[in-house]
Amino acid sequence: MIFVRGLLDRIVLVLAIIAGGCVPSFIAQYQQRLGGRLEQVERDLAPFQEIANRSHGGSLQALVQYHLQSTDRTFHDEGRAIQAMIDAVAYLKDALRALNTDLFHQAAYLAMHYDRQTIAQTWDAFLPSFPITGESATFAVLFGLIVWVLFMGLWAVIQGRPQKPPTDPLHRRHSLNVELDRSRSQDAGTRRR
Repeated sequence: MIFVRGLLDRIVLVLAIIAGGCVPSFIAQYQQRLGGRLEQVERDLAPFQEIANRSHGGSLQALVQYHLQSTDRTFHDEGRAIQAMIDAVAYLKDALRALNTDLFHQAAYLAMHYDRQTIAQTWDAFLPSFPITGESATFAVLFGLIVWVLFMGLWAVIQGRPQKPPTDPLHRRHSLNVELDRSRSQDAGTRRR
């Protein structure tokens, strides 16, 4: 069993380092996808911005309010669609701004604030690569070590605490003498009664 654990823990460590080394390329591809979505929403919003420039002093919010105040249901729904695009532009810009930092902060941000649809699309098209930079190598090693420590802890929990028999012959002899002394004292106690 020790051989199997030793082999498995090394395999887990190597695979975790490789996986950790691919995280930077995944984050870069995620950022590219966010950037593409931002460009598309801005392109879709451009005609409404032109209308706002002509009729509402350049204010998209004024255009949205004009649509939302309308009694025409279609016109009202169009106002909500324009507002959704404005919100999407703000969200995507904030996300890209937050990801414009070092790798460790990018990974932390992505772990806590990811967009499910963008993550799924990025994963579906993900092409693993292992960038060789000091930051990505450090990240890969730390990621690998964390996964390895978790694996070792899980293994210890599954196996339970091993009870090692004492290998020292003097320790065994001492344990036997202690037990013998206990049984003798118990026998002496029962004779006196």
